[in-house]
This record gives sequence, C-alpha cells and structure tokens, in this order.
Amino acid sequence: MKVEIAVNGEKTTDDVEPRLLLAHYLREVRGLKATNIGCDTSSCGACTVLVDGESVKSCTVLAVQADGRQVSTVEGLAGDDGLHPVQRAFQQEHALQCGFCTPGMVMASVGLLSENPHPTEQEIREGLEGNFCRCTGYHNIVRAVRRAAEGADA
Repeated sequence: MKVEIAVNGEKTTDDVEPRLLLAHYLREVRGLKATNIGCDTSSCGACTVLVDGESVKSCTVLAVQADGRQVSTVEGLAGDDGLHPVQRAFQQEHALQCGFCTPGMVMASVGLLSENPHPTEQEIREGLEGNFCRCTGYHNIVRAVRRAAEGADA
C-alpha cells in the first residue's frame, strides 16, 4: 500500500505492508533509529512521536494511518540554530541517564508544551504519564520540561 507521509518536514512516499506499525516504518523504512521500541504495547512511551503535532505511541499506530499526515521524530527537532529548547533543557538539567526513554520523553514533552505552554509540575507529571524512565530520572525530566516552558517566555 502506498503512503505519503511528511517525516520531519520531508515528503516521503513508500510502499508498505498494511499492517506495518509506524514505529517500524520510521526505523526500518525511513532509517530513523531514535524512535525506540520498548514494549510494543504502548505502555512505555519509548516510541513516542508527533503526528500532526499530537503526541502518539508509534508502536500502536499503523503507518497507513499516518498517510497524508506530518510525523515528527526527535531527529527532526533540532534546527540550523541548534537544539530544540526541550532538547537543550534535557541536556542542561541532566534529564537522561541510559537514554533509552529520552527520545520518547522529549517528544512527549514537546507535545505537552504545545498543548499547555505553562504547565505546573503536577500537569507535567500527568502529561508524561505513560512514558517510563527505567532509570527513574523523573525528577530531572520534570525540571527539564519546566525549564523549557520557562524558556518559552524568553
């Protein structure tokens, strides 16, 4: 089945199996390996990407469901002027340990901040529910999201 998906701003056209998951499409067809697959059941959030700006678990979305839509992965966040503010905040607040959850956490945070640019700590914690950090780095992750939100005002 042919799909046309704008991945990180680049229009792509590919023939895919109708049952191919978006996570596998991104990793295997598009070569975007930062989208991790942790659980295959949408429980861990390692595969979180944005579809038309909305945070989704790509291990439970078919690639054909993304046909005609815009998909953003962590590889597409940084611009010519450097890291995305959320990526920079994660770096500054040491919001990663092993790094496995980081791409999903960053994308979930970008989605959260697009919906709520000034979240409280509680709203951040609730907004990131479903994204697990096996290293339990939640405190620094929440601080990073707050820092990114504060930077949005600068």
